[in-house]
Amino acid sequence: MSSQRPPTGAERLVRSLEAQGVTHIFGLSGGAAIPIFDALVDSKIKLVLVRHEQGATHMADGYARATGRPGVVLVTSGPGATNTVTGLLTAMMDSVPIIVLTGQTPTFNLGNDAFQEADVTGITYAVVKHSYLVTRTDDIPQVVSEAFYLATTGRPGPVLIDLPKDVTSGPCTAPEADPPEIPGYMVPGHPDPATLRRAAELISRSRRPVLYVGHGAVISGAGTAIAELSEKLQAPVVNTLLGKGAVDETAPLHLGMLGMHGTAYANKAVLNCDLIMAIGARWDDRITGKVSEFCTEATRIHIDIDPAEFNKVIRVDAQLLGDARLVVEDLLPLVSRLDTHAWLAQCAEWRRLHPLHYQTDGKVLRAQHVLDRLNAIIGGRSLVTTDVGQHQMWAAQFVLTRANRMWLSSGGAGTMGFGFPAAIGAQFARPEVPAWAVVGDGGFQMTLCELSTAQIHKLKVKVLIINNNYLGMVRQWQELFFENRLSGVDLEGNPDFVKLAQAYGVKAFRIRHPGEIDDVLRAAHEYDLGPCVVEAVVEKEDNVFPMIPAGAALSGMLIERPQQKLDKPEGST
Repeated sequence: MSSQRPPTGAERLVRSLEAQGVTHIFGLSGGAAIPIFDALVDSKIKLVLVRHEQGATHMADGYARATGRPGVVLVTSGPGATNTVTGLLTAMMDSVPIIVLTGQTPTFNLGNDAFQEADVTGITYAVVKHSYLVTRTDDIPQVVSEAFYLATTGRPGPVLIDLPKDVTSGPCTAPEADPPEIPGYMVPGHPDPATLRRAAELISRSRRPVLYVGHGAVISGAGTAIAELSEKLQAPVVNTLLGKGAVDETAPLHLGMLGMHGTAYANKAVLNCDLIMAIGARWDDRITGKVSEFCTEATRIHIDIDPAEFNKVIRVDAQLLGDARLVVEDLLPLVSRLDTHAWLAQCAEWRRLHPLHYQTDGKVLRAQHVLDRLNAIIGGRSLVTTDVGQHQMWAAQFVLTRANRMWLSSGGAGTMGFGFPAAIGAQFARPEVPAWAVVGDGGFQMTLCELSTAQIHKLKVKVLIINNNYLGMVRQWQELFFENRLSGVDLEGNPDFVKLAQAYGVKAFRIRHPGEIDDVLRAAHEYDLGPCVVEAVVEKEDNVFPMIPAGAALSGMLIERPQQKLDKPEGST
């Protein structure tokens, strides 16, 4: 930039991003965003050129989940912007801070159906925490400051900034913005003391408590405090899919994941508890099943930073508004050890009677076996991302997470194609930690073009494809609830994934037999020259158990494949 002229809006934008500590931008260029891409040439921010805008959003999402810092996306107008909608929904549903910068047609063309014009703020209104259409160049510093503040405080979420080309090309004379003050926007911290004492009194009466830990505990870093609370009370812990890693899943008091495909012993504990305390969790349908029969005899306490979640699904006896870590830390001095000896013995008996298991005969390759061995090989020391489907649930069951922000999975949106690009973003954020992306053969094909991105940057991302040649979870539902009338699930025509990876210059392995699992997984884990792909050709028609059918009560849990036809489930898939 010449010292004889003021910076352009794009140059000021990049300066503002640098001031926010941005180190990476995931993007795909285009005409309306050229001024911003031009300004990045002179910046220390690393531009990661992706192959599809959806991949960019998932990379930024993975970057954010792995670090807690916002991930940043830069795309052009029209289809470039609309291709980010899936990623925005994914981040919104799971409370992930990402900033999406979209180019836009010049302001004088807005509303004229100009080339690649789209009402991006209107289109994305329902899938962002907030959005901006910038029409004045001098507003850029303030908008950026507010966007990062909104994305990262309170309940985090995605923020979109739509930037017309004349705004980013024009001169900007505004200074860097001061920290924002947004009227009416409050960030909860510590809980109300009176409500906290009420919760402590309710806890003191319990003999069969359960601590139910969600993604909010991961976001706030509440795990250490929750582990201390669990030990002090002698209360078992269960976690949601996104709560994995908030508390070490190998801890003696941890019963694993609860809900639709949770462990039988976690679900039996929830079914029989006399107190359940949700910590940064929102009682979603994958957890509660039939709401009218969920923990009806138990005292229910809810800790959350978002007051909109209170009594939205489950009516509770005490609601503690605040940051999960601060609330639990404030609660600790007010509680004492409970008389849970008999309760813990019962939970241990359920664990003994109903362990996670799978059949091995030395011939058939089962996904559960592959993931169980992956767990043994990585030992909780690798980042693990997943796509969505059967492999996701098996990974959640068998791959135990021992530390915060080491498990990244699409929860609320259930986004196929998320796992691989999320691993790329996480690897950029934390290059010292190996990253395994556990994906299905269906979901991987939605964003596999990002093999180019991983290979160009020599990222040590390991992709484990659980290939059963089906959209497996849908096939499972059709088998169990629709008389095995298979429709739209057979993935005939899948590529040879090993050859496909090699076409990108990526190292590739294949597992066909149980005896090959350890050697191949260890070879892939130790490979450090760039990304690699492992295809595991598994049993086609295995089902995920335990399973609670959608809309059923926890008491309707299926621990193994039923012998008779089941009624169609209530609600959604």
